[in-house]
Amino acid sequence: MVMAQGDIAWADLPDPVGSGPGFRRPVVVVQGDALNRSRVATVVCVPLTTNLTWVDAPGNVLLRARSTGLPRDSVANVSQILTLDRSLLTERVGRVSRAQMQLLFSGIDVVLGR
Repeated sequence: MVMAQGDIAWADLPDPVGSGPGFRRPVVVVQGDALNRSRVATVVCVPLTTNLTWVDAPGNVLLRARSTGLPRDSVANVSQILTLDRSLLTERVGRVSRAQMQLLFSGIDVVLGR
């Protein structure tokens, strides 16, 4: 499945290790579309959680269900950015807006110390 930057998809992640994300969960594709359309077999994503207490963590972004296609309000946990094999993305759920994408990029900049 070819994904586009800003798409939200279900990802079948392995069991979590420590505090890392795991299990079946939605992710936002943040990788640029030039790579998304290429033969590169991986995709860079930000995992989502329905634990809304994480909205207060630096850089995280609240994503409302009604504006994204998600089944529940969720938080994009930018500190857990992932590179996944494309085969782990199973179903497109929705999409974030341009404004939400900019918030995600700003959050990633916080994580990277930029």
